[in-house]
Amino acid sequence: MYTLRYMTLRDIPPVQEIDQIAFQTPWSINSYIFEINDNQSAHMVVLETKGETPTIVGYGGMWLIEGEAHISTIATHPDWRGRGLGEVLLAGMVLRGISLSATYSVLEVRVSNVAAINLYRKYEYQIVSVRKGYYRDNNEDAYLMHLAPLDDAYNARFEARWQALHTRVAFANLLMQGRPGSREPIV
Repeated sequence: MYTLRYMTLRDIPPVQEIDQIAFQTPWSINSYIFEINDNQSAHMVVLETKGETPTIVGYGGMWLIEGEAHISTIATHPDWRGRGLGEVLLAGMVLRGISLSATYSVLEVRVSNVAAINLYRKYEYQIVSVRKGYYRDNNEDAYLMHLAPLDDAYNARFEARWQALHTRVAFANLLMQGRPGSREPIV
């Protein structure tokens, strides 16, 4: 069983650990602090195991700006990949965007990241352009992917995917409770 919830400052160390493993150019601690405390458009989330010692196994971020749900980051720890957890993160953020009246969603993805591209296509994201040299670490291109419209017809298709995901992966979604107060100490 997993819990999908908003990220807090206490989550930054394990999130940074995953970030450093998953990406060549990880976010700084200050970036996470800003996103959690100061960026009212940001919705930073974590997925953790339940139990006596919960473990963060993945995280994601979404910015909601003028109807756009922009997926800013998403990653799962390599030891936890292949279990549908990236899909839980993505679907949770899309659902949160829908619940906050987003009308469309966008994201960038490395052109070489076939697994992620396939996941995004499953949720109906379409490649709309290529951003040349987007990634600074190796100058790799990115696909800009777009999901629109987030209307009643899409919501019905999404609901079917959401129910199927719940059948495959046991998780509780706490994102609908809203953003918590986040000014607690980093441990």
